[in-house]
Amino acid sequence: MRTAFFVFGVICHAMFLVVFLYMACFVGNLPVPKTIDTPAISTSPGWAALIDVVLLALFAVPHSVMARPAFKQWWTRFVPKPLERSVSVLIANGFMILLLWQWQPINIIIWNVPGSVGRSVMWGIFAAGWLLVPLASLMIHHFDLFGTRQVWLHMREQGYTFLPFRTPLLYKFLRHPLYTGWIIAFWATPTMTLGHLAFAGFLTAYILIAIPIEERDLVKIYGPAYEEYRQRVPALVPRVGSLLTKRDNPSPIEDEASPSPVLERGQG
Repeated sequence: MRTAFFVFGVICHAMFLVVFLYMACFVGNLPVPKTIDTPAISTSPGWAALIDVVLLALFAVPHSVMARPAFKQWWTRFVPKPLERSVSVLIANGFMILLLWQWQPINIIIWNVPGSVGRSVMWGIFAAGWLLVPLASLMIHHFDLFGTRQVWLHMREQGYTFLPFRTPLLYKFLRHPLYTGWIIAFWATPTMTLGHLAFAGFLTAYILIAIPIEERDLVKIYGPAYEEYRQRVPALVPRVGSLLTKRDNPSPIEDEASPSPVLERGQG
């Protein structure tokens, strides 16, 4: 059974990686069967917008609820505790696949960057955003975020322990570089359509709402250390002064490994 739990966790983690890569191609209109701007067949803009909002809500609401400690406490009455994170990742993957499959494009152009130089710059920013997401997760404990560490510890008959509070690399300048990466990935495009704008706007609003809720939980876990960190370090955009003075004034907190699932951080 322990080995089966581990295999299940690895499959859920691998599934996320595939969904993440497809999602990047979907948002960037890269060669996949359907993208965010694939021409609609017959859906009117009004119906398309309604369907898209429902799809986004179906992804965002359960994803956020599953990350809350109170839900986890209830949920683990039915789901084995070592599988809690892996099952959450599986469910989030499922809702994202549904969104990518049923998305209704609204191809009204909002902006279109002219010229090869301008478009290349936007594509470079787009790529940077999608690369920042996995890099930011690797700076903390990537395998804890997606449940693989939990099933590995269970297979080795070791109990789960919370990771210590640390602030490695980008986390010295931003509390949520992973979220910064998502926002850049959603918004950086040389051609913005109304459907893409709705996608980016909804998920950005979701992130901005999620941050204070998530941080309330992190303060409960890490106490004054996280409260001091929150007061000192900006959430999404680094302060220019902090980038210039960080070497001269090192933080008393060396690194951070706070807990997070597909878009949102949470604990195992």
